Amino acid sequence: MKNWFKKYSNNKKIEDNTPWQLDNVYKRNKESPYTFYKPSKAVTDKLKAGDLVKLIFFSDSDQAGYKGERMWVEITDRNKENFVGKLDNEPYHLKSLKLGQTLHFDTEHICDTEYEDDDAAKMDYYFDTLVTVSNDVLERNEFNFLLKDKPNEPNDSGWVIFSGHEEDEFNSNPDNFQIVALGVVLNVDDSILAFINESPLCAYERSEFGQFDKIHDYDWETYLSE
Repeated sequence: MKNWFKKYSNNKKIEDNTPWQLDNVYKRNKESPYTFYKPSKAVTDKLKAGDLVKLIFFSDSDQAGYKGERMWVEITDRNKENFVGKLDNEPYHLKSLKLGQTLHFDTEHICDTEYEDDDAAKMDYYFDTLVTVSNDVLERNEFNFLLKDKPNEPNDSGWVIFSGHEEDEFNSNPDNFQIVALGVVLNVDDSILAFINESPLCAYERSEFGQFDKIHDYDWETYLSE
């Protein structure tokens, strides 16, 4: 291992002085597991010299609103979880990076590969499936009541999600609701996966013990007539 690092020590010293950094996708995925994809271990274990991987580059001195630049890198060498590669894209924002530049990175920096991944298919489902949430849910990062109506379009799950603190006047204003990916809600509480595919019409409420219980006597007649 020491000999491998020594082989690339000159390049490493140069990169340590650059103004850009590599994003840690493991940390991002841990914070938002249902909306930030990271390749599975089964995929990263396959990676070898000649493969292309995508990394996220960012800088503290970036322009306002700029959140990073995703670029492909060709692997030229690997030692366990440590990689050397060369940049395969022409940077748009980070002018300190150059096409073909030698880069050092680890598995935790790889946000995408060219391999098929079952985890990516799951992430597509969390992104493509839509739910309606009250703005209060997003502000509080909390929800305690949800009901499933009949979907209005192919990607609509039919779920409408509430914090449980909304007043009737708030609920009567459609501007207080928005459509988001299912993954956004799962990042808050993924216990609803146990019943997320249940058929409409159904409703659930969080109990005093923190779990969701089905409401068997929900007044659907009043709800559907509003």
